[in-house]
Amino acid sequence: MQRPRPFIEQYPDHTHSTWRWENGQWRQLQADPIAPESPFAIRILHGAKTGRTALDFAIAMRSPGNDQDLILGYLFSEGIIHSNTDVDELELVSQEAANVYLNPQLSFDPAQYQRVGYANSSCGLCGKADLEQVQRTIAFFPAKGHPLVPPTRLQQLPQLLREQQNMFSTTGGIHATALFTADGELLKITEDVGRHNALDKLLGWALQHQQFPWRDRIVLLSGRISYELVQKAAMAGTPILAAIGAPSSAAIELAEASGMTLVGFVRQDRLNVYTYPDRVLESEKH
Repeated sequence: MQRPRPFIEQYPDHTHSTWRWENGQWRQLQADPIAPESPFAIRILHGAKTGRTALDFAIAMRSPGNDQDLILGYLFSEGIIHSNTDVDELELVSQEAANVYLNPQLSFDPAQYQRVGYANSSCGLCGKADLEQVQRTIAFFPAKGHPLVPPTRLQQLPQLLREQQNMFSTTGGIHATALFTADGELLKITEDVGRHNALDKLLGWALQHQQFPWRDRIVLLSGRISYELVQKAAMAGTPILAAIGAPSSAAIELAEASGMTLVGFVRQDRLNVYTYPDRVLESEKH
């Protein structure tokens, strides 16, 4: 098997200037590699060849590459196709869209596939028919340069999270999301097999308890950070979103656009700050 090309050769535009706190010191990484994530629209054309009907089927927030495999595998796993012969043509119309022409003999009921939400890389393909709908209106924006939180406090949060993860300690297969005050007090933890579901549960709890906006709060994720998770946190006005895992390129872009400090790889001895580092760096001056 041929060895894959180095990451920087495959994705030369997917690096980001990052501040790393490690062993008690800050250093800046000028070109930190970031996992690429971008939208890809899937349109299904079905019916007779002379009069096909188009269905805007899904938006996939995915890492670019092998898009044809992604589409066919998804349609197969959804039970829409059962073999290659069920697809007359798969047309990659751009780097962001594809048309799938189904075999006219294939039984396909579009009413079964009118979906809510868009396809994203954190939960699999969950459907939404318009690229513009990926960019939702953010309800709240965080205050600039507030709150100030030292890196040592952020490093303590994963341990506090683990101590309260009842389902994870039992099963080992559960994601968690936690809401903290700027002083590091744990307010609420939610768990679910889906990282997006865990954050939705936290948002639902906050909504019912009049906890919005989160302008003085820190949100911690047990996994990585995708576009959708930043979007959900941004809706609540989150100033600092931290995670034990890495962010994607689209997650960083959205965090920059929404005024959010994005922190990844939170460990006992290190962490990376990708956007608005002043909330963390400036804390040492106060």
